[in-house]
Amino acid sequence: MLKKEKSFSYHWGSGVVAEEARVQGLHHVPTIQMLKYTEGEATGQVSIRFCHYSHSGRFSRSPLIMSPEEVEEMRVALEETPELRAMLRRLVAN
Repeated sequence: MLKKEKSFSYHWGSGVVAEEARVQGLHHVPTIQMLKYTEGEATGQVSIRFCHYSHSGRFSRSPLIMSPEEVEEMRVALEETPELRAMLRRLVAN
């Protein structure tokens, strides 16, 4: 869960990180976020962002890479993010 509100901004809209699941990895902090757009042409839409932070808290724009252990830890972390978890289920639904 989020401790304080985070914002984001893209060319097509900006808004807030509504839910976030993160785990402490060996090399970085894998993170999955639900983005809710509040301004711009995407207002009212939601997106999922797969990202990571450095251990010092710096956001990274490189691809998210997770070990099998981090995947399991992320599954547990997602129990605290019901909307995000529901959206991710759509990725693997039959």
